Amino acid sequence: MNQNIHRSDYRHRASKRRRQRFLHRLPLILIIILLLTLLTIFCWLLARHFWGKDSPPSLLLTETTEVSPPPDDPTIPSSEIAISTEPETTANSSVDALLEEAWVLAAGYDYDRAIELLQSSEYYDTDQRIPDAVAEYEQTKAALVPCDITQITHVFFHTLVMDESKAFDGDEDESGYNQVMTTKDEFLKILDSMYERGFVLVRLHDMAELSAGDDGTKMRKKTILLPEGKKPFVMSQDDVCYYEYMTGDGFATRMIIGEDGKPTCEMVMEDGTTQVGAFDLVPILEEYIQEHPDFSYRGARAVIAFTGYQGILGYRTALSYQNSPTYEQDRQTAAAVAQCLRDNGWELASHSWGHRDLGKVSWDNFKADCDKWQNEVESLIGPTDIILFPFGADVGDWHPYTDDNERFVYLKNQGFHYFCNVDSSQYWVQIGNTFLRQGRRNLDGFRMWKDIEAGDNTSARKLDDLFRAEDVFSPNRPTPVLWE
Repeated sequence: MNQNIHRSDYRHRASKRRRQRFLHRLPLILIIILLLTLLTIFCWLLARHFWGKDSPPSLLLTETTEVSPPPDDPTIPSSEIAISTEPETTANSSVDALLEEAWVLAAGYDYDRAIELLQSSEYYDTDQRIPDAVAEYEQTKAALVPCDITQITHVFFHTLVMDESKAFDGDEDESGYNQVMTTKDEFLKILDSMYERGFVLVRLHDMAELSAGDDGTKMRKKTILLPEGKKPFVMSQDDVCYYEYMTGDGFATRMIIGEDGKPTCEMVMEDGTTQVGAFDLVPILEEYIQEHPDFSYRGARAVIAFTGYQGILGYRTALSYQNSPTYEQDRQTAAAVAQCLRDNGWELASHSWGHRDLGKVSWDNFKADCDKWQNEVESLIGPTDIILFPFGADVGDWHPYTDDNERFVYLKNQGFHYFCNVDSSQYWVQIGNTFLRQGRRNLDGFRMWKDIEAGDNTSARKLDDLFRAEDVFSPNRPTPVLWE
């Protein structure tokens, strides 16, 4: 099955089949209508002859009426010929909707659910299209191949720049935005390039999970099945808090629940009005997956990570804002938005409370930061077992964690089992008894500029497997992009 076929292609084929069935029946329908017309005229003439009536009896046929073929029994009077209307049309519409739902599941590589949905349908034995679709999905599923979990790349972003003229306006924050932020247009170009190269978004929890076995509860690899040539990857976004310093610099201001029940964003525009729309990674990626369902493995979305010192999702939920008149309402709303993210497939993570280097701060500050995150953030978003280390720093070197590492043990006791640092390699995955570690790749202004500076030196270029930096990099960025 071609996974790049979109809904419009399917609807076109379904509409074509309905037209063919109608054209096949058209001659018979016309004959029946002609017979009924002649019968009506005959009855009218008889009425005028015997009763002197001038007005013929009316035969009402609506636009949606379909006259059924005459019965096989010639003894049944033609006046008793049934006129069928909606049942067949309703059944066809139900089957069309069923096939569409199954197609979306199959496009996202969830062939088991698609097949189960079709086989359990009441229409399975009445419409040949359903068993045909089942056979097609079973054939495609049989050709899937398992992916190497240790060779899954992980890319990450910060809040996306929506208005480049405001972010790159020469003020004191411009340099930081230029280094670590990605613009909306760059992000969309990156998605297009990765989609064309066969990348498919998966969850961290699709890679491995804690499960019980004869040898106890351990982190065990899971199986990801994709068509030959497809490449799984993980995506995450840091600092989804919409900090106060970003106000007026061309970013979204907070995340809300949209009218469709999905998470979206608000942004204050130049004229001071607040608009709702795709103003950051979450709604932009959601729209992209809706258009390209084969870009997501079984409904996977990105990992969204929070600090806590200024609250989350644009709501000032930190304890330091407790005197705000909207404090309690902000906490309730932020919790509802976080649950909406979970309900729509997004994974939530810690980015520490104060954006601290958890490998270097003092032991007392380390514990205090972890406890604040639990009290002020996890209390709103619910339990999470993922931590994305600030600054890409880790609490250990490249060797597997052991229980001699007291910071790892403290985090593990708080429920964390997925630990992600920053690494410019294509992939770095380490699976231990109770943890999965993965390196993340920053797709920001600094990393893209380093690739551009490298020119033809392929060993210094770190992004070519994903996209060509020269094809993505915004011409509105100040250059050179220096790390400060």
